[in-house]
Amino acid sequence: MLLAVTRHPAMLIYLDNQASVGPNSRLGLRRRKGLNENLAREILELHTLGVDGGYSQGDVIALAKMLTGWSVAGKRSSHVGRFKFNARRHEPGAKQFLEKRYPENGEEEAEQALRALANHPSTARFLATKLAGHFVADNPSADVVDQLQTKFAETGGDLGAMARELVTLSAVWDKPLSKVKSPSDLVISVLRMVGAPEKPKQMIQPLRLLGQLPFSAPSPAGWPDTAKDWINPESLLRRIELMDLLARRRTTSQDPITLADQAFGPVAREETLLAIKRAPSRRAALSLLLSSPEFQRR
Repeated sequence: MLLAVTRHPAMLIYLDNQASVGPNSRLGLRRRKGLNENLAREILELHTLGVDGGYSQGDVIALAKMLTGWSVAGKRSSHVGRFKFNARRHEPGAKQFLEKRYPENGEEEAEQALRALANHPSTARFLATKLAGHFVADNPSADVVDQLQTKFAETGGDLGAMARELVTLSAVWDKPLSKVKSPSDLVISVLRMVGAPEKPKQMIQPLRLLGQLPFSAPSPAGWPDTAKDWINPESLLRRIELMDLLARRRTTSQDPITLADQAFGPVAREETLLAIKRAPSRRAALSLLLSSPEFQRR
């Protein structure tokens, strides 16, 4: 997966690697173009080791040099828009990366480095923490992270095995509804319950109002994944207003109590069910259901 993501034209272009030139490469010596560290830095910080994973600025530079030449085929190529290794841009010579020496080997240098990163203990820890943070709690316990990290090591980085391990952990079920839904999670869950709009573009407006428009993440790190990033007095009011609007537009014929049972099951609070039962109309009941604390969490 790491190799596929790094070779993807969207990643290479977004992080400017197609413009990165080894200073001592054939093209670099002739045109005096320079190295771009963006892709190397994000691979280490966001995709593998994590910001505290034990790498240095020297490692960023070494990986950036290895990645020179990893580019995208241009208009004159029969493979326009696809991955291409451009040897004229590649920085020659051996590189020292994470205390290991990599001899000159063209395109294979970066591939060897990426394979080493994918199997690094810090990568296992980083991915286990991210997985637990998304599915268990904003601040998962060390025990949960340890179990997922162990599964990563046992299976050679099998993410499916980590996911199966995750659902067996008691911490996942001991505290239900521990995560606040992001805007995209919330909108998708609403539309699954009341039905999607006739025009797909109408699905975008709720995401715009809640601040999570597709393809507009504020940084290469993507969207945040904790309650403090999505819930404050203003955003909570906006959520409630939007839930009421969607309830008015998409009132379902199903009984709201039945819907509440389908959505919440045993975690439904008595106060929520009572408020839905006492609602003056089906639309009001649906609005209360969608605005409830249970529906805003997962």
